Amino acid sequence: MKHIDTEEQFNEIIQSDKPVIVKFFADWCPDCKRMDMFIGDVMDEFNNFDWYEINSDEVKGIAQKYEVMGIPSILIFKDGEKLAHQHSADTKTPESVSEFLHQQLV
Repeated sequence: MKHIDTEEQFNEIIQSDKPVIVKFFADWCPDCKRMDMFIGDVMDEFNNFDWYEINSDEVKGIAQKYEVMGIPSILIFKDGEKLAHQHSADTKTPESVSEFLHQQLV
């Protein structure tokens, strides 16, 4: 998973003409650490998509702009638009994340 360090980088990445998956997280977030333990398997399943992560504490304003109220959250972007958003309450298990991605991408 590639790390996004700036708002400019984020804006460039989401302009992709194919869907990109962005995980919003923070270093202090226990649920984010739990997700890190299983997200590799989900990434393997969806390895034909580009995966990114952005620390919502380091890059200010983007989480608010895209209505990320809780972390971790998974968002899908294409052509600069948010296509889908899995809120933090639904990102607790690999099955829930995989099911969300199947609904949105397959």
